[in-house]
Amino acid sequence: MSTQAPAPVQSFSDTSIEKIAYKSVESIPTQEPNDRSRLGYHVWLWLTTKEGTLEESVRSAGSRMLVSYAEAISIIEKSLAQQNIAA
Repeated sequence: MSTQAPAPVQSFSDTSIEKIAYKSVESIPTQEPNDRSRLGYHVWLWLTTKEGTLEESVRSAGSRMLVSYAEAISIIEKSLAQQNIAA
């Protein structure tokens, strides 16, 4: 057994690409939280590499969303625009 507390988790700053990507998908309803995390990762990947389109990234995530792809892309684009990121 360990007698020490776990290391504290350091959050990304609000202006980091990671925080922006995951914040852009936080309001999208999914079957499980991991689906939202996977979607956030693919948005982050798209923001950092700029390869393909946002739609391709959302589809390649394979997340089980409770909304259509078009609605999810619209939500992400609006969130990115509010955070001053051009989609």
